[in-house]
Amino acid sequence: MQLNSPARRNWRRIGLRACVLLAVLALAACTTTPASQVPARLGLKLTPASLGANISLQQHLTVERNGRIDQLDAAVEIDQQQFNMVGLAFGQRVLSLQYDGQTLQSWRHPMLPSQVRAEDVLEDTQLTLWPLAAIRQALPAGWTIEQQGLQRTLRLQGEPVMVINYSTLTPWDGKVELNNLRYHYRLTIESVSDTAADGAVSPSPASIVPAAAP
Repeated sequence: MQLNSPARRNWRRIGLRACVLLAVLALAACTTTPASQVPARLGLKLTPASLGANISLQQHLTVERNGRIDQLDAAVEIDQQQFNMVGLAFGQRVLSLQYDGQTLQSWRHPMLPSQVRAEDVLEDTQLTLWPLAAIRQALPAGWTIEQQGLQRTLRLQGEPVMVINYSTLTPWDGKVELNNLRYHYRLTIESVSDTAADGAVSPSPASIVPAAAP
């Protein structure tokens, strides 16, 4: 049976929606665990200004869990007033976040599972990109974060919760590998800067060695 042009277009749209659904469901399965099985996440929400730089990035995200690998693309823009992120699967927007330091607003594709939380995406991003000093000031009692060389470690009551490895001294350049020990997933972030970071200064070695969703 041959389909006419309108029918072909309808089948293409249905196929695209199915691909998006499979992608976001797979991503959710890799990054979430039933709340009854693990404690709540940290709940970190730092102001955009506390990053200390204006950056614009294109990111490729790879999530690994239980032998499965899933991928997502993202565009990130951060300045002194706003944190903005758009997540894409097969070229279609599936998630967007806007955070001004007080209110977190988000949009999700109707087929995106509720377990994929905007708060968790913001938290992982800030734990990865933000300076240690800014993170430490916001940590609740019992939580600590340290960095030795290119490895950052988040701990609760002395036990590692998250380990982050960087490929360069500048967190938003190159590759970052985030290993969440509480939720048992590994997130690899490959970032490319759209433009030179406005006002950004690469951390000196002294700033990354101490005196660094869940």
